[in-house]
Order: sequence, then structure tokens, then C-alpha cells
Amino acid sequence: MHIVLSGYFGFDNVGDEAILLSMITSLRKLQPEVELTVLSNNPAHTSSTYGVKAINRWKLKEISSILKRADGLISGGGSLLQDQTGMKTIPYYCAIMYLAKYHKKPVFVYAQGMGPINHSISQMITRKTLNKVDQITLRDEASRQLLVDIGVKKPMSIVPDPVIGLNPTDFRSSWLDYQAFEAGFVAVSVRDWPSEVDFKQKIADSLSRLAQAGHQIVFIPMHDEHDEKASFQMAQMVPEKTLVAPGNLTIEEKIAIIGQADLLIGMRLHSLIFAAIQTTPFIAISYDPKIDAFAAIANQPNIGHVERDDWDGKQLFEQAQTMLQARESIEAALRDQITVLHEQAQHTAQLALDLFNGK
Repeated sequence: MHIVLSGYFGFDNVGDEAILLSMITSLRKLQPEVELTVLSNNPAHTSSTYGVKAINRWKLKEISSILKRADGLISGGGSLLQDQTGMKTIPYYCAIMYLAKYHKKPVFVYAQGMGPINHSISQMITRKTLNKVDQITLRDEASRQLLVDIGVKKPMSIVPDPVIGLNPTDFRSSWLDYQAFEAGFVAVSVRDWPSEVDFKQKIADSLSRLAQAGHQIVFIPMHDEHDEKASFQMAQMVPEKTLVAPGNLTIEEKIAIIGQADLLIGMRLHSLIFAAIQTTPFIAISYDPKIDAFAAIANQPNIGHVERDDWDGKQLFEQAQTMLQARESIEAALRDQITVLHEQAQHTAQLALDLFNGK
């Protein structure tokens, strides 16, 4: 069986690369001989990293040729169909799905998060495309409701984010092995986001209080140089000593570091997911509905939104202290939840294989 994978791959975004790793791992676990071709912005790196075939995601003629010979297309996961970051994103991913349907190949939408889809042209393209695909799985109820609202008629099921299907038991970080912490540490994932509210100062204030209380602060950049820059900027806002992990650490290393933390304070969705699969308590800081949705799924607190001025550093610090004191019970509750979600995430891969096998 030959499957083509389409997503935001090859851009050094840890969240999307973790999605790719988890999908590949789950598909191969169920069907070891499966042949996978990934549409990537950096085909050489994708191929060498994951042991798959990879082609340039921008070469539509080559993509069409591959799809013609393949058994099906997986589109996902992540937030592919949204127009907040630009008007070209939805037309691109929908064009790939249209190419697959042109060649009469089944299309499986894999645990995607939808939206925002603000413009009428984006809604129309999304509606027409998804009403032609064969199976739609989504990672939250808000995504399903959005598609219903814009006129998607296909049945849709809610499944966990693919990354929850990873088993991080053997993940290690050589960088972390060289650090000598006197006690535990608090991991932090931040990103830039346009806001009239000085949310970075709020976070920095809370981190300063945590450092004064004896907690080492370790920033984990999730999107390589982008988040690395934001992490160093925030580290400079904290008077006490902090550490910034290298942005180019592997996915496995970043998951391992978060797994060793006493607590994660995170903006990036997949930093929260990494914490959940490692049963590390976390506090979410929202910039997008997907953050709110996952915090609710994991039953972890969302301290506030980066564009709202209804929270401060003192509240974030107090929430962190409360969770650190109740760490063992929170970890136990997370472990029970993630065990169920892990099995469900594996099942999504089975649904895709069943579709491509004609079941």
C-alpha cells in the first residue's frame, strides 16, 4: 500500500513534525510494509529524518504523478484549513485534495483542527472540497461545528490529536543530561503573537516569582529559531537566571525535557500535548481556540488569553504554585486520561488504513 501525506511538513515546526512522526509511527505499527510519501518543504530532511519518500510540496505536477500511482491521500493533522495566517493556505491544501479526487483516490482528513475560516471565499473552497472527501476526522468539537456552520455535509468524527498516540517511554535528551539542577524545573513554551496586551511581561513576572521561590526556569523553543528568539527575549525580561534549550533539539528530546519538568507553562499547542503524554501538569496560555480546547480535554487550567487583560503574573504564579503542590495527584489523573486517548489516537490510523484497503 502506498499513502501520500499532506500537511505543514518540512518547516521546522516541532508541533507539525511531531504530528508527522506520530502518523508515520502509527501507520507503520499497524501495517509495517506501508509505503509513505510526504509532501515537504524540505524533502531531503524529511526523508532522512523519518525514513520515508518525500517530494517538494510546491511541485504540483510531481504531486499529481505520485497521487495517480498511490492508494490514497492523508490530509493532516494540525490546523491546515485556516485563513488567519494568509489567504493561500486553504487553496493549497484543498488543491492537493482535489488532485487526489481527480485521480479517483480516497482522501482521509486526519485529526485536523479547523479554522479560523473568516472569509467567504475560504469557506466556499473548504465546503466544496470537504464535501468531496471520503472521511473526516477532527480533533475537537469546535472544528466540527465550524464545518457544519459553513455547510459541510459529510459525517465527521472527533479523535485525539495524533501526537497523543506517541509512546515517549524511551525518549531522552542529551542536552538535559548535561544540566545540573539543584531541584526540579518549570518548562516554558512561548511564541510571538500580536497583542495590545503586554502578555510577555505578565509571563515574565510569574517566572520571576517562581525563580525566587526556588524553581529553575527552562524555555523550550517549539518552532526552532522563531520561538528561540521569543524565548531569549523573555529570558532577558526575567531578572533571575533562566535557561533556553537549543531550538534545534529533536522532537524526542523536547518531549523528554518536558517530561522531566515539574510543570509546563505553555502557549504552543504541542508543548501542552507533549506535557500531557508525559503526564506533566501544565498551565495553558491561549492565543487560539485550539489551546482552550486541548486544555479542556486534558482538564488543565487555562490562565487567560494573550489579547485579554483579565489576568496577571501574580495569578499565573499562584496557579503554578498550587499545581506544583498537587503535582502527584494531577499526574495520576493525567495518566488515566491519556491512556484512553492514546488508544483512540492509534485507532485513527486504523480508520485511514481501512479506507485505503476498501473496507
